[in-house]
Formats: sequence, structure tokens, C-alpha cells
Amino acid sequence: MPSPVPSDAEIETLNERFESAQPQAIVEWAVTTFGDGLSVGASFGGASGMAILHMVSRLKPDVHVFVLDTDYLFEETYETMRRAVPALGLTNVQVYKSKLTHEEQARQYGAALWMRDPDLCCELRKVEPNRRALEGRTAWVSGLRRDQSEGRAAIPIISWAEKFGVVKINPLANWSEKQTWAYILEHKVPYNPLLDRGYASIGCYNCTVPGVQGRAGRWQGFEKDECGLHT
Repeated sequence: MPSPVPSDAEIETLNERFESAQPQAIVEWAVTTFGDGLSVGASFGGASGMAILHMVSRLKPDVHVFVLDTDYLFEETYETMRRAVPALGLTNVQVYKSKLTHEEQARQYGAALWMRDPDLCCELRKVEPNRRALEGRTAWVSGLRRDQSEGRAAIPIISWAEKFGVVKINPLANWSEKQTWAYILEHKVPYNPLLDRGYASIGCYNCTVPGVQGRAGRWQGFEKDECGLHT
């Protein structure tokens, strides 16, 4: 059953407690506190998400990991998932897709919806599946970092995600990109090879370009740098 909504005071206390904590300690608290109610969102794109998966897998290999397959992911992303899941020993990885196939979406909303209304495309192919992925869960671990974009600069480590009805945990919030990569390399964590080919942020192939820093390589031509999961 979903947990009661934590009070503002409880969230504030947790954020004060974890602001100077290492991500591994925050992950350990999350696993201990939420157990089977814990869910980890994984894109198999960015380095942060891979670091989180490694940290969680060492404590709870059967943690519920959910992947949002938009049907527009890079082949390198699928291959990273195929390599990383057994390498990390994860045993409960679930894939969630839109209720609409690519063809059904085109018939209902027109071709190439992402070029006309990317917010709606993200709602159909990411946000709605994310709701289903978190049904019955109590907490959601994400790989957000404050240095990833201006919009993420003030993200808390612990919050209540009203949109999805779960406690949201960002263990890497106060880590830098350099710290994240140091962890990946030290522990030999598998990662998406596109990160070595000029892609700073990896999403759908039709909305992602290389050679641009941060999340500016996503949804170019639109005033948009979030898919709607984290806003």
C-alpha cells in the first residue's frame, strides 16, 4: 500500500540529514526504509542512472527497476540494458511502454508528434507509463543531479512527488558530473557508449543531438529540457 504523505517537517529533516551524506548512504537508507516498496527508474542512458543502479544492486538485486521504452530509444540504449542487467545482477527489471503503438499515436495525433507537440508526446510515451510503473510503490529513486541543468539546480534529495504519489529520492543530487564518472570508472559500471560519442544527455533518438552540453541537446528548437517526469 502507498505510504502516507510525509509532512513538510519530515521532508525538511531528511534533507538536512542527507545534504552532506554520500549517495551510498542515502541509497542504503532508501532500501532499508522502503524495502519492496522501492522502485528505481532507469533509462540506461546517463551515467548517473547507471551509478544508482550499481549502488542499489549491491544492497537489493531484486529491487523493482522500471524502464520507460518509448519505442524511440537508441539501439545503444537497448544494448546497454542487455549488458548491464546481468552484469549488475539485477533480477526484477520491468519495461513499460505507452498504451499507444507508434502507428496508433500517428493515426490519433498525426505523424511526428514530437516535432509539433513534444510535451504531449512525452506525456503519452513517458509520463503515463511512469504512473503505471509506480502503482503500488512507496518510493522512487532517480538519478537527478543539480549540475545537470538550471532547472535542476535546486532539486531536493527527498521530496514528495505529488504527480505519482510516492516519496522521490535523488541520492546524487549534490554530486558533480566528475564525481559520478569517477564512481562509474572505479567500479567498472557498464554505461551507454553514446556518452563517448558526444552525447551529453540521451533520450529518444528523434529528440536528441550530440555535441551540446547538458540537457540542451534534447528537444532542440523548443523551450523544453524536461520530459515531464521531474516537473
